[in-house]
Amino acid sequence: MSTPVIPFDQGDALLDWLGLTKALAEGHTLPKAEIGDTFLYRDLDTLLSRAAWINGLGMAVKTATIFPQNTDKPAINGGVSLYSDSDGTLEAIIDFHLVTKWKTAGDSLLAALRLAPDNPRRILIVGAGTVAGTVRAAFGAGFPDATFSLWNRSPARADAFAKAHPDVTVENDLETAVQAADIIVGCTMATSPWLRGDWLRPGQHVNLIGAYRPDMREVDDATLLKSRIFVDSFDTTVGHIGEIKIPLEEGTIARDKLLADYYDLASFTSEADDITFFKNGGGAHLDLMTSRYILDRWKAQ
Repeated sequence: MSTPVIPFDQGDALLDWLGLTKALAEGHTLPKAEIGDTFLYRDLDTLLSRAAWINGLGMAVKTATIFPQNTDKPAINGGVSLYSDSDGTLEAIIDFHLVTKWKTAGDSLLAALRLAPDNPRRILIVGAGTVAGTVRAAFGAGFPDATFSLWNRSPARADAFAKAHPDVTVENDLETAVQAADIIVGCTMATSPWLRGDWLRPGQHVNLIGAYRPDMREVDDATLLKSRIFVDSFDTTVGHIGEIKIPLEEGTIARDKLLADYYDLASFTSEADDITFFKNGGGAHLDLMTSRYILDRWKAQ
């Protein structure tokens, strides 16, 4: 039997967001993943490979080629190779963008389903890039009765997003939008905070996807100090992402302020008046869990 190659469109049509969050939760009941990253460079171009092995789930190597000078084709390409845990054979090759799309938003949705207030009415998305559209789809599946609004630094991009998503309302004032929202999802590439803690009220959930480098932050210290903080993985956030790394190094928060990651999913709880904060750090182990879910759905069709 030939190894399946799963392209974006055909794979995308088979998946559902709540099914993925269940698969991610189940993946974290298995032994902790072994993870390794490699980087190769040629001038401005990069070859990045992220590998993970989870006993009982298998192995995955997610490879990305990053060619920033591409003009007539995407700057980022790649694929995921998924291997059997029992004999190491190649089980599938999956489109890079398919895995990344579902892993990224599914990761944040799992936390929101555990930490957000019951029956949230308003969800605010900050940022108007590709991830924002995926967040609209994922959180719409998780919270079907909520309404969505969006704020973006560039009004023109916000308006373009609203044209593509007519059920999303564009917000003009960020502070007012934050105060009205039950869930705030950050999808920006900000290096300085756009969210201020003194805007927040009890019962809100802040869920951050955007910052991924040591110099990037989407929220200020006050947000962290008044929140119950959770992350998807201590290994991929604590020493790597500015959102967590900077306030820890500056002594703004102590390490025990980080209450749990997904390997302690039972601790992802909240009371009605809590402000909860989740930082999405990603990681190859989540790519592996997502890839296994995609292959299972592919086989089931």
